Amino acid sequence: MLEYYVIYQNLSLMKKNLLMPTVGLLAVLLLFSCIKDTNFDEAQNIALTPVVELDLIYFNVDASEFFDSINNISILTLRDTTEIRFLDDTDFQESLIRAEFQFNFTNSIPREFMVDFQFLSEENEETYVIGTIVNQGTVQVPVFTQFIKKVEGEEILQLTQANKVVVSITIPSSDASLRGILNLQSKTTYYLEIKDRG
Repeated sequence: MLEYYVIYQNLSLMKKNLLMPTVGLLAVLLLFSCIKDTNFDEAQNIALTPVVELDLIYFNVDASEFFDSINNISILTLRDTTEIRFLDDTDFQESLIRAEFQFNFTNSIPREFMVDFQFLSEENEETYVIGTIVNQGTVQVPVFTQFIKKVEGEEILQLTQANKVVVSITIPSSDASLRGILNLQSKTTYYLEIKDRG
């Protein structure tokens, strides 16, 4: 029993004696593994690349809006204007490298639609335009249509000249009995590159 106690004591001392050198060695290795030559001139070449995601346009258009029941005539095109003033900010324009528009339509109207997005300058000059077709659905079975448009290169300059967007929704025909709703939810993702201009 005494012999076992002596061996246990010796092992316990060995553990204590090895603990300090092991911890010291690990600390030194950790310290040297974190040291790297740093070139502070490279700090001037750093560019931030934030991604900004914003809601763009949303609406619910009832089928009844495509028919004037008082005058008994079809209204084939509806228009709405939304301001997008942040696009005309100079810093934003210089930093924008790409934009991605995502338009999600849910259509329960039994008609196909042509939807145009016309980007206009403050002087109402067209700077950029995109359009898509929305598939027809039914009140019982609404149909989902997604349209994604990526804008980059020369088109970015055209886009950033705009400060409003006009949405035109065109239906081929309508009458007083037409039922359903056309819903749009859209967002834009802006990809920026911000460099030190100092």
